[in-house]
Amino acid sequence: MSILTKIMETVVQFVPDKAPDPLIGNKHGYVGKPLSRVDGQLKVKGEATFTAEFKVENIAHAAIVCAAIAKGKITKIDVSEAEKAHGVLAVITHENAPKMKKPPIFGVGNGAGANDRPPMQSEEIFYDGQPIAVVAAETLDQAEYAASLIRVEYEEAEISVSFDAAKADAKTPPNIMGEPAELKIGDAEDALQAAAFKVDNIYKTPRYNHNAIEPHPLIAVWSEDDSLNVFDASQFVTGGKETYAAVFGLDKEKVRVIAPFVGGGFGGKGSIWDYNLLCIAAAKVVGRPVKMVLSRENVFRAVGGRTPSEQRVALGAGNDGKFSAIIQSGFTATTEHSAFQAEQFTFPVRHLYKAENFYIGQKIVNLDTVPNTFMRAPGESIGTFALESAIDELAYELNIDPVELRKINEPEKDPTNEKEFSMRNLVEAYKRGAEKFGWDWQKPNSQRDGKWLVGQGVATAFYPFYRMPASARVRIQADGSAVVMAAAHEMGMGTATVQIQHAAERLGLPIDKVSFEYGNSNLPDSPVAGGSNQTASIVAAVTAATEKALQELLALAGDDYDSPLANVKYEDTETRDGGIFSKTEPSKGETYESILKRIKQEYVEVEAAAPMPLELMKYSMFSYGAQFAEVRVNVETGEVRVSRFLGSFDCGKIINPKTASSQFRGGIIMGIGMALTEETLFDERRGRIMNPSLAEYHVPVNLDVPKIEIIYNDIPDEHTPLGLRGVGEIGITGVAAAIANAIFSATGKRIRELPITLDKLL
Repeated sequence: MSILTKIMETVVQFVPDKAPDPLIGNKHGYVGKPLSRVDGQLKVKGEATFTAEFKVENIAHAAIVCAAIAKGKITKIDVSEAEKAHGVLAVITHENAPKMKKPPIFGVGNGAGANDRPPMQSEEIFYDGQPIAVVAAETLDQAEYAASLIRVEYEEAEISVSFDAAKADAKTPPNIMGEPAELKIGDAEDALQAAAFKVDNIYKTPRYNHNAIEPHPLIAVWSEDDSLNVFDASQFVTGGKETYAAVFGLDKEKVRVIAPFVGGGFGGKGSIWDYNLLCIAAAKVVGRPVKMVLSRENVFRAVGGRTPSEQRVALGAGNDGKFSAIIQSGFTATTEHSAFQAEQFTFPVRHLYKAENFYIGQKIVNLDTVPNTFMRAPGESIGTFALESAIDELAYELNIDPVELRKINEPEKDPTNEKEFSMRNLVEAYKRGAEKFGWDWQKPNSQRDGKWLVGQGVATAFYPFYRMPASARVRIQADGSAVVMAAAHEMGMGTATVQIQHAAERLGLPIDKVSFEYGNSNLPDSPVAGGSNQTASIVAAVTAATEKALQELLALAGDDYDSPLANVKYEDTETRDGGIFSKTEPSKGETYESILKRIKQEYVEVEAAAPMPLELMKYSMFSYGAQFAEVRVNVETGEVRVSRFLGSFDCGKIINPKTASSQFRGGIIMGIGMALTEETLFDERRGRIMNPSLAEYHVPVNLDVPKIEIIYNDIPDEHTPLGLRGVGEIGITGVAAAIANAIFSATGKRIRELPITLDKLL
């Protein structure tokens, strides 16, 4: 048995602890129960094996050298001292790197490339931080020391790294995630000028970077038959498999990507970056397994983050508060070869509020920087900051409660495409949230507690419903247990837990009789763990697989006239008590264990796929929420403290309130960071990130986070699997606006550029 087989046997299957006795009857009641995560104890005990912790024999370690200019070419790279350093196995540069093909970029088939340029194939430099050399050595210390000995000379070229300067050359992208980049309904500019009440302002958001607890790691293992095993902290093992196969000219069947635990991703681990490919290339060169773990600094420099943005939002309304004009337009940045071109900040405005006239437009500028990428609620998080801040401004102009203003402009159909909503209970979320929070709209700068000015703000949360094609395998075993299998990803969201809940419910099994295998690209294909789609996508695939398995079991039972299920049609059955039973004659049925033991078969195993659903084309499908914030601002220092926060969500059926609430809270905490502390500082003279560390890139810490209350409608959407909507990303949307609006309520100062630091309030 190989070391890889031994590792896989120990890490990829989770069986939950014994649960309370299941409910009697057909419905076990697992869906909707706040069950603890099945992998929770492993993590808190330190027994979960993350990517960099896998034990692989004869492993070498690799370190990268990053470019120190933003654009140009290498004229000389001296590796002589590095090659002589103790423990060094190989030094790889563009002069001796293995040939690699173009990575298939994210969004093209199952490609996952962050850009379409294979690394270190020429002397060209495209951004500061681009990996230009790899050192493989016996230990990490030896690799890093040798990397420090490499001397590089460059010929610099003219660079474009200033977002403001590049706006003059902005271009309109072909589309925005499949929607038109420019949308006109009526004449919004004329309607704005004619409006009795109006606001028209510019809102800015900075660069942001992902800072998952786990820095990006990879272990590459080539086998003698030229097959490739990759241990990767990946949000997309299926895409990794496809990309690695394409770049290194392998059959997909010869590539396996393993990612049972991922220590945070937020979008940054959804793509394949240069370091992934270079670690695999280094393993090929040295003929040994190679481990690479990026330093925190190199995560900033070699892995992309969120683009900066500048957005204009203009709103016009009559005395009744009804919008006559809505305008949202602006700029984001990208790179010429990035897989993620235009961050969709205009998605919320397209679908949230009714108006007589719309103008919506996005443009992009190309910069010589690390390719930008997805970051939690890409587009929607920054778009809601601008839109929801502007609505708050208009509410004060109108002297209408901001909650009431949103209700006044609630549409009956999607306002820009006139599709029916598959489900929309946003007004109910606002009603319940306002009651629970104790919403009481006050004039700005009217509440004070000693040296602290107090204010409340509100904003709408919004995120699309996505469901991607997915496959799943279900095995029902003769001991009365079941195993569900999908490539899938677990970054702390509760994926394994909710899929076990779902399968137990559908199979009529006690929850401790169901397990879930995932984190392996050899299992049935799963979509990226992004876009809040994974739960719905896999639930649909598991539904298809369980139905197929049950039909096969019923056929096996029906072939035997001694079975009580002989001649019973599938549509007349239900699952309960560990088996299949007649709906009309409750005593007529048989357990899975009985069926399989009688026919002397150890298990039934089937695989099925769930394609892209037609509902996504027919209906307007989104998740919604109402975010309520209370802040305190120190009159002497300008210090801001979020003192209370409540999120009220409309996300369909909540499959597991415990894990879902954790996701909502996590998004809100990221939103607090977005509003108050986080900013990637960028030197626009050299194109270099200046604060690539957790000491200088300020994420929220415990003292920054108040008690966060979570409530939700829990109203199923009849057009989605189990009636659910995604919850992973909506939590961050609207948060920055709610906090900015609360700060205005407290101080009377309107801040339109994030982050809202104390210097902007003094």
